[in-house]
Amino acid sequence: MEALQKDQSPPLSIEGTEPGPTESRASDEAITFMSSIEPLELPKCVFADSLVTVSEGGRDLGRFCVTVEFARKARQPCMLLHAQSQGAIDDSPCGTTVTAYLTADLEVLEEDYHEYVKLKGHIVDKRCHMVQRNGKMVIDKVTTAGKEVTKESASYSMSVLRGLVTEGSNLLLMRLLALRKKVPEHMNCISFDQKLRIIRTTFRELEQKPMEIEGETVEVFGVERTIHSVDDSPITWQCCFLSDGHLASRVQVGSPIMMRLLQLPSQKEEEFGKISLVWEEDIQMRSKFLDRKEELKADHASYLREHPEIRALISDFLQFLLLKKPDDVFQFAREYFLPFTPHSTSGTDLDTSSQ
Repeated sequence: MEALQKDQSPPLSIEGTEPGPTESRASDEAITFMSSIEPLELPKCVFADSLVTVSEGGRDLGRFCVTVEFARKARQPCMLLHAQSQGAIDDSPCGTTVTAYLTADLEVLEEDYHEYVKLKGHIVDKRCHMVQRNGKMVIDKVTTAGKEVTKESASYSMSVLRGLVTEGSNLLLMRLLALRKKVPEHMNCISFDQKLRIIRTTFRELEQKPMEIEGETVEVFGVERTIHSVDDSPITWQCCFLSDGHLASRVQVGSPIMMRLLQLPSQKEEEFGKISLVWEEDIQMRSKFLDRKEELKADHASYLREHPEIRALISDFLQFLLLKKPDDVFQFAREYFLPFTPHSTSGTDLDTSSQ
């Protein structure tokens, strides 16, 4: 973990410019891979992963979950990735949450990152938000350590960030690599370090190997991600995937803690009788559904604004319903709304409704 800086006012700010020849750039292979992602590949990535975090001795320490789904951001079709890790290390609760909106070629539209560690009498909390705005990626980070608060910000032109891989887009990128079962040579991307500087991140393919899950041996495809640093030693993660792209294990090299899959996804689907809906797997149909959903919401909201008596009528009905508490709600509603019908000739006796 990076050493915490003292509270600064105003916040530390970095204005990114076109990188010089000695600064980190994404390789042509990485940029080509991202631009080669086909729309038909994305539905295969829309699923959830759930792993258990265990110690070297097999002790259950927490959970790690990742979900990917189709969404819209500012009326633009995109992918929504949400990842969450919760657990405890040395009896200290800790967790990480990532929410990212990504384009089809893994460009980050917006991302939130939250990490915390609750020590005895001391909490370390890191929050980072990045969003595309006016051709730039604007990043704001707040680190709280006890009573000390450090604020940092950075802004980079999007032309500088070709081949950017963040904590959110990294998880979707590796799913795609696993589904293709091929990591391009010289897969060098860029990321941000703890001080919001551009650094190099490399990916390489690991040899396929057998892995036992719930007594069944399966072949897994491995991807290694190394995050290089300006100040510290590189950090390397190794992830193994099933043939369908599901994450089977995830471990930081040198750490005694490991995340692993306990049950094969096919077994879970058979157990719960899960049936996939074809329309949800079609990005165009999903986009039309979301468009229609927003159209209906706007139409309904407009109608309610034009007829404010609706809210008053429903409010009066609910208040009267809760006051009387009838056994037969449907009969009560019929009698309550009967006088509003144009052909009603009979009266009602709501005061005698059962309670």
